[in-house]
Amino acid sequence: MTVLSQLPRPSRKLALGLAVLAGPLALAGALLPAYLADPDGIRALLAVRLHAPDLERLGQTSPVILVHLGFGVLALAVGAILMAGRKGARMHRILGWGWVLAVGIVAVTSLFIQTVNPGHFSFIHILSGYVIIALPLAVAAARRHDVERHRRYMTGMFYGGFAVNLLFVLLPGRLVWNLFLG
Repeated sequence: MTVLSQLPRPSRKLALGLAVLAGPLALAGALLPAYLADPDGIRALLAVRLHAPDLERLGQTSPVILVHLGFGVLALAVGAILMAGRKGARMHRILGWGWVLAVGIVAVTSLFIQTVNPGHFSFIHILSGYVIIALPLAVAAARRHDVERHRRYMTGMFYGGFAVNLLFVLLPGRLVWNLFLG
């Protein structure tokens, strides 16, 4: 029995939410000084201006990144519906299979995206490897009716995965940053 499972339901959700936020915030805090030490990094942060999406940039983007981005947005939307909805119902299972497919495509396509470290994997690819392993384990747990393990895997992938990924895609110079803020 974990400390988290001993907390009452509202406190458990709050603790999980804080834990999910703590990792990306700590990572951002560690990366920010290095980013600010670079004059181009400072210029990028000072030039921030929110605008409508620059669709011309999407036309110049590689197909693998477009597939990755499209299925990522789909997984985020379906995952939010799944997290807010009733668990175990038929609709949860149907949408869940869609989410698993979308997240699987996002994880596999990320292996072909090497813009941060051209020709090599980067730190974010560790998360892709985890998802490629954890996703089938989470499905197997659900099929065995091991609800607790299924819940841990899926909530971890949804909240942790998207929190960390949002941190990376919103870095100045990256596609999503340039679409809305660059």
